[in-house]
Amino acid sequence: MLRVSIPLRSRALLTGRLSMAALLLGTALLASGSTARPTVERVLDNGLKVVVREDRRAPVVASMLWYRAGSIDEVNGLTGLAHVTEHMMFRGTRRLADGEFSRRVAQLGGRDNAFTGRDYTAYHQQLAARDLATVFELEAERMASLVMQPEVFAREMQVVMEERRWRTDDRPRAALFEQLYATAFTAHPYRTPVIGWMNDLENLTIEDAREFYRRWYAPNNAVLVVVGDVEPEQVFRLAARHFGRVPARTLPRRAPQVEPEQRGTRRVAFQGAAQGPFLMLGFHVPVLRDAERDWEPYALEVLEAVLDASEVARLPRVLVRESRVAGSADASYEKFQRGPGLFVISAAPSEGRSVGELEAAIRAEIGRLAREGIAADELARAQTQLVAQHLFQQDSMFTQASRIGHAEMVGHSARVFDRFVARTRAVTAEQVREVARRYLVDDRMTVAVLEPTAPGQRKPSLPPRDTRHVD
Repeated sequence: MLRVSIPLRSRALLTGRLSMAALLLGTALLASGSTARPTVERVLDNGLKVVVREDRRAPVVASMLWYRAGSIDEVNGLTGLAHVTEHMMFRGTRRLADGEFSRRVAQLGGRDNAFTGRDYTAYHQQLAARDLATVFELEAERMASLVMQPEVFAREMQVVMEERRWRTDDRPRAALFEQLYATAFTAHPYRTPVIGWMNDLENLTIEDAREFYRRWYAPNNAVLVVVGDVEPEQVFRLAARHFGRVPARTLPRRAPQVEPEQRGTRRVAFQGAAQGPFLMLGFHVPVLRDAERDWEPYALEVLEAVLDASEVARLPRVLVRESRVAGSADASYEKFQRGPGLFVISAAPSEGRSVGELEAAIRAEIGRLAREGIAADELARAQTQLVAQHLFQQDSMFTQASRIGHAEMVGHSARVFDRFVARTRAVTAEQVREVARRYLVDDRMTVAVLEPTAPGQRKPSLPPRDTRHVD
């Protein structure tokens, strides 16, 4: 699967628009509370945390090994290392030949892949539950015994650089997103792209990758998540048998990384060979730190839904259909992050309308919401859609494991999802108005504009042969 998270899409509240059945189902959930399945967790002697959730609907399992090592852990001049190391994890160990890991999983009838994000790197398999021990054996092997060969590293670096060209350099909106983050963050590592800057990729060495692996790929810096047709105690025994032999290591000190307060609007223009202009507005906002006390992240999620969760949400209704100043408009926000948050509104002006008109219209709508608040039906609709999404995510073992792992990587646990329905239901219209008034303001805003140019002479890159991805 090839995917890169750029704000060409919202961080979907639902894939597609909710049907009436989904709305009714969400309404029922609002009344009944969370349906989250219980999870069981244990920490091995070497520090590896193992989280298990039973789901007996089919004799299959999703197994995910998450390392708390992403682009946030890189330094200037060495960007892209987390993603490069992910590639090399498939290229051989002391006992496994280049590519043998994936071949072994495929022979079992399973699928495997990996992805790198700002806060983590995750490796996952989906296969028959009876074969879980084999996957644990393979994962423990590459946790302890990765081997990087110079010729393989050189070849893989060419793949990564071509991946950057295909994902970002040849995609103006993706490149604009990169510029938005590079401008919105001046000190925090979130300013660098997960895939890395091209000049850094051209100069990374095999020793750089080996050092990144030695620093961060340790059991006491990892979380193993298993969801499926399993018995928790058996999973713990298997994990202890295969991962327990890998020794813990002293992890590097993680220095505080605080983004200085923004004092005034920032602007960046990016020229690219695009069919039309595009606009992104990014606002510094809080993320979830204290799962018991923080309310603003939940209010920001509801605000995102009010702006962009259905055809009757504020952005498509006001900007696309009523004023017709936009051809498309969406919003995105993620409350689970190790670093600071950014609330992003993305839009394309309709034909004959300028980016300036579009920006003014977006800011006017934000101002109106901050002054007047939202109606009761808007609040109810947004809450219902969020809860319905929460329910639908339980249908996939992989998605359940992904959510648990993501939460663990930023300091939470699966228990945070047990509170989701109640915390979402508790958000008031006044709280939504308050976060809009407090955070969607000029002093916290970065404006990024794509200015289309004539297509260049460079031939567009072909999709890379690699099937892993950055997130």
